[in-house]
Amino acid sequence: MTADFTTLVYAADAGIATITLNRPESLNTIVPPMPDELAAAVERAVRDTAVKVIVLRGAGRAFCAGFDFGDGFHHWDDLLYTDGTWDPGKEFIAASSPTLGWVPKFMSLWHSPKPVIAQVHGWCVGGGSEMALCADIVLMSDDAVIGTPYSRMWGCHHAGMWVYRLGLAKAKELALTGGALTGKQAEEIGLINHAVPFDQLEQLTHDLCRRLLTIPLNQLTAMKLVVNQAYANMGLGSTQLVGSLLDGMLRNTPEALEFIDYAESEGVPAAVARRDGPFGDYSQGERPNPKHVVDVKPPWA
Repeated sequence: MTADFTTLVYAADAGIATITLNRPESLNTIVPPMPDELAAAVERAVRDTAVKVIVLRGAGRAFCAGFDFGDGFHHWDDLLYTDGTWDPGKEFIAASSPTLGWVPKFMSLWHSPKPVIAQVHGWCVGGGSEMALCADIVLMSDDAVIGTPYSRMWGCHHAGMWVYRLGLAKAKELALTGGALTGKQAEEIGLINHAVPFDQLEQLTHDLCRRLLTIPLNQLTAMKLVVNQAYANMGLGSTQLVGSLLDGMLRNTPEALEFIDYAESEGVPAAVARRDGPFGDYSQGERPNPKHVVDVKPPWA
């Protein structure tokens, strides 16, 4: 295992590279430099000739609870703000850049020539769900929660995978409501591949890795590429560009700014409780089991 990242841990053993998001005290919420480190870790796995499969997971009680907005998103001041005020020109440059925005960093999972498995437990919401769904195969614990609460306030689909992994009916319903899904429900509608009880999740991930390891890498790369290219032909890239631009705009509407002001004055729990109250989910609904904890060291390493 390597300790040269600050927001994640990288390990490689027996053909499997494991990238573990490692901010467990904050439910692995996304702050700089996590997107950059994610892309760097994927590149390391791609360059390692001994690696054939990549696993993405989260340490502690959650896979990833989305972007950290506890301080009003000021973690990203250098990228998005000028003199303390949101700069739409800066955000436009970042959103349309293949190197500055977070979507290209998440998409390093999609573009990796080696297959990527996301192992999801606990919370997988907002930007965390966007990240996980960029993987090739998504495995979840059946009590995990995946969803896009930003659909109600302060964001928009930006990686696009919520749209491309679902049929029209469910994609539109979830885009409009931001409804929370358990792992079991996500499997039933085809958003993810498999959902199993938490105590079977790591074994399921390892078993799948071992099967993939028996296949030549050139076969894996070719089969991944042909599927990816089909979605590229369907306009995935342009959807991501539009989504990223809308995401920035929707974080700076009068309603969104009031939401952040309220979070700063009353606390994030109060703000999300007000947001989720009419729907009875996320902060106001059934939560993943806090005893379901993933160790930062993968059992197969």
